[in-house]
Amino acid sequence: MAIPHFHAALVATATALALSACGGSSSSGSRPSADATPPGVSAPDTNTPPPSTMATSANVRVLSNRADLISAGDALIETIAPAGSTLTSLSLNGQTLNPNPVQARANNRSMGVVSGLNVGLNTLVATFSNGQRATTSIRNHPNGGPIFSGPQIQPYRCQEAAVDAQCNQPVEISWLYRSSNPLTPDLQAYDLDNPATDVAMTTTDAGVQVPFIVRVEVGYQDRDQYRIATLFQPGEDWQPWAPQAQWNRKLLITHGGSAGVSYTPGRAPTQDYAGTIPSDVPGLQTLAGDSPTFALGRGYMVMSTALNNNGHNVNLVTQAESMMMAKELIIEQFGELRYTIGTGCSGGAIAQQQVANAYPGIYQGIIVQCSYPDSWTTAIQIGDYHLLRGYLEQPQKWAPGVVWNPLQFAAVEGHALPVNAIVADEAFFGAARPDHDCPGITDEQRYDTTNNPDGVRCGLFDPMINIFGARQPEVWSANEQLLGRGFAGIPLDNVGVQYGLASLQQALITPDMFIDLNRKIGGFDVDINPSSERLRADTPALRNVYRSGGVNDASHLAEVAILDLRGPDPGIAHDAFHSWTMRDRLIRSQGHADNQVIWFGPVPLIGDTTYTTQGLLAMDRWLSQVEADTRELPLAQKIVSDKPDDLQDRCTPASGLSGPDGVSIPVVGTIFNAPLSPLTGLLNPLTGALNQLLLNPVQDQLCGTPLVQFLVQTRFGTPRTVAGEPLITLTNKCALKPLNPLDNYGVIPFSEAQWAALQDIFPEGVCDYSQPPVDFEASKTWLGYGSAEQVITGGSKLNAAPMFSGAGWASPSFNEGLFGHKP
Repeated sequence: MAIPHFHAALVATATALALSACGGSSSSGSRPSADATPPGVSAPDTNTPPPSTMATSANVRVLSNRADLISAGDALIETIAPAGSTLTSLSLNGQTLNPNPVQARANNRSMGVVSGLNVGLNTLVATFSNGQRATTSIRNHPNGGPIFSGPQIQPYRCQEAAVDAQCNQPVEISWLYRSSNPLTPDLQAYDLDNPATDVAMTTTDAGVQVPFIVRVEVGYQDRDQYRIATLFQPGEDWQPWAPQAQWNRKLLITHGGSAGVSYTPGRAPTQDYAGTIPSDVPGLQTLAGDSPTFALGRGYMVMSTALNNNGHNVNLVTQAESMMMAKELIIEQFGELRYTIGTGCSGGAIAQQQVANAYPGIYQGIIVQCSYPDSWTTAIQIGDYHLLRGYLEQPQKWAPGVVWNPLQFAAVEGHALPVNAIVADEAFFGAARPDHDCPGITDEQRYDTTNNPDGVRCGLFDPMINIFGARQPEVWSANEQLLGRGFAGIPLDNVGVQYGLASLQQALITPDMFIDLNRKIGGFDVDINPSSERLRADTPALRNVYRSGGVNDASHLAEVAILDLRGPDPGIAHDAFHSWTMRDRLIRSQGHADNQVIWFGPVPLIGDTTYTTQGLLAMDRWLSQVEADTRELPLAQKIVSDKPDDLQDRCTPASGLSGPDGVSIPVVGTIFNAPLSPLTGLLNPLTGALNQLLLNPVQDQLCGTPLVQFLVQTRFGTPRTVAGEPLITLTNKCALKPLNPLDNYGVIPFSEAQWAALQDIFPEGVCDYSQPPVDFEASKTWLGYGSAEQVITGGSKLNAAPMFSGAGWASPSFNEGLFGHKP
């Protein structure tokens, strides 16, 4: 999530101080190959068809996506001829394609891009020389969407260059290059007609050396922008079956921070910390870590969509849909992928973790920084901060004899200092209001409770109406009754929450303070205005936020490699405990968290300025070992068993001083690249033994102490954990139990009058966190929410992916994790 301007300077200053103290920046030079394979396992041959394609019967495969989710009128196709025969013709919807786009290619496969697909169902028939025929169905969708996200939000203002109401426009190509001048680390504009003379060379992880020239493609899909960047040799041919040699067929997806709603296209994010660390401070994002540029130099393709920027679009379904469409485009234009890695901080971490869980196969690995698990349990925390501030910072609301001090504020807020609640509330809460200023909507169009009740609602909940559903008539506000329709439901609740309970138990506050707080805390109405009544979650929104994956329960993350990069947060609204919240959710859902690694470091929020590039190298080694593992084992088991031995939790950057990826100094970066440096080969056995025998055990003991976790790692909590909820924080509405005077209410006894007051405040009972959350159900994968014309509220499971489709998304070892099926 983004940091407001008046606090952004605090982050910038902290990061700059950490950098200046150590006198360096992150390294983003070329590195040798990290594609190590386990002993006795061969790396895959990317030019030879997998054994399953050596069929005795004819077959047509749709490579670029599921055959029922194709968009923009074309698809990358492969035909499999029966033994001893060849493809003789291909027809689309009864018409022979001439010339035939599918031809025998130099990679020993018959491939081609079939264009001209109609919107809707298409039939593709391949005829072979032995008389056999193979038929497949392809369902094509408009380039402007939707595919499975349901009716799109309206009104929507397209960009100026759009050629239609779906915001389509011709693709724009630009060029960048890296200078050989070390004083200009950022990529510079490159002119094909007047080439720069200071172009640096780069060596990819496959050992291919080329000039560091980058082709950047910007276009529009799903009514919003996408961006694809890759090393490119101008003037050289590139076909999906014959890509240029410098591409390693790996994809890095960048994301954006914050949380927001837009009714107009945005800009696709390009940095690790886009939307969190200010972009208006020159060079700051690069200094904090620049894995996208580093990845380009190693041969990765780097892609992003505006819709996967959580600050632009909080809807996890359209986030997933946009990335699916962009991946399809990449495969059709550039070729098949080996695996996909995500990177992003704050809201960028939210997008990765919730999409990876709800739409498995989008990523094979994710690198999350300054992370939150999802948007909608985070919303509970932010909403509680706002309510608490509305009482704690308003002394006129305190009962006679009740006096609070700032440290007591922090105690009930779950933090060491009250600044965290202030920053989080000021930064994020306003975005929930329906009269919030959102891009694409004029003042005249925007909702106003009194003057424009039929206006466009710009709050975070409103674009989620396909997922959450509309509020039921029995709870309609006056404006909903006037309009004859319910607004989007709110899946948040604070009925029965005993704010400040742990503080009371620890005698940090008195019974009178506890009673006064809980009597006056209140809630919100549907327009996010303060209400004296507690907030009750709407039906069916509460159930749907769970089943959609809007609350990320981690039910479907076992087949994803997760690297969480984390630094301390003294009060900048990116609480360190969220990394361990995600760990608890993984353990709850799968019995372990062995597919998650947490690297903690001293730089605020981000851990270390080298972590994003080091993390990419480590994730690459992890996934390359899974890719090379052809054993008949479940993918989830491979993710754990193929994790490199050196890839473990870090308490400090010292654990990564030397390893398979080189010798690295915190903040400075890698100074010797493995395996080229003889020094690395000498140091690795020594530092590896030192880590295993001494450093790691000492750090584990030290970082396992509550005092270090609290004061150094700033693993604080939330108002709900103070109220008794476990760190897993999955409860948007709690089950209730009767008030019981035998429960722990601290050492200060309640008087009869005080207990009667508490009964009056909680007539329905109080939260029982030993019980499952109300309306909880495990999240479902690959839910669809209808078409452009018809919504399926709450979503329904898409049909099983058609056979022999979508295999171009990843190497065969990852096929089990694509769309939840084996192609």
